[in-house]
Amino acid sequence: MPEPPRSLEADERPGLNAVRVAFSRLGETFQELRRYRDAFLLLLAFLIYNDGIGTIIRMAAPYGTEIGIPPGALIGAILLVQFVGIPFAFLFGFIAGKIGAKRSIFIALVTFLGITVIGYYMTSALHFFVLAILVGMVMGGAQALSRSLFASMIPRHKSAEFFAFYGVFDKFAGILGPMVFAMVIESTGSSRNAILSLFVFFVVGGTLLAFVDVEKGQRLARQAEADVRLEPA
Repeated sequence: MPEPPRSLEADERPGLNAVRVAFSRLGETFQELRRYRDAFLLLLAFLIYNDGIGTIIRMAAPYGTEIGIPPGALIGAILLVQFVGIPFAFLFGFIAGKIGAKRSIFIALVTFLGITVIGYYMTSALHFFVLAILVGMVMGGAQALSRSLFASMIPRHKSAEFFAFYGVFDKFAGILGPMVFAMVIESTGSSRNAILSLFVFFVVGGTLLAFVDVEKGQRLARQAEADVRLEPA
């Protein structure tokens, strides 16, 4: 689609350092996002518990291999996550329509707490398939509802800017979970303890989510949109 004509910003002049400009823009967006306290708190909570989710997904196969799960069972379980995830993502959308997105996310986080505990005691391929089903049931719902809830709490005219910020920091946040996983293995010599350590990501992320006032955040975002519409052309 054609873009509307626009003039270059002061920091887009030829010859400027692109990396410096990029980080400068990220800093500006960070300051802007902080004005929307509840959206910012939701984003912080999401980055923490989603790091736990991502770490479970990334480390499932190495962990299963270490405890003796056959390769065929590992591949089957990973595929099962995808097939289970599709219908349950829609189901979570239905549940969110009944009880709200925030409460639905809490259901997913409690399930992930159970997944870390089951993973600690897992000993067989059957256990691994049970975990795969549980992960598939809640993974897509937790991630999709978090994004849609965040979108409802930011002004529409700021959505591209804020989601770009979210995308960048989502990549950085994805480092923490595997790092903690590796550190726990290094200090305890056990992948079981490393799996259990991910419990903290869901507790901390869920605690931050509990302090998010969704209605207040949505009101602030809609007010910002109204203010933009009232500005003189």
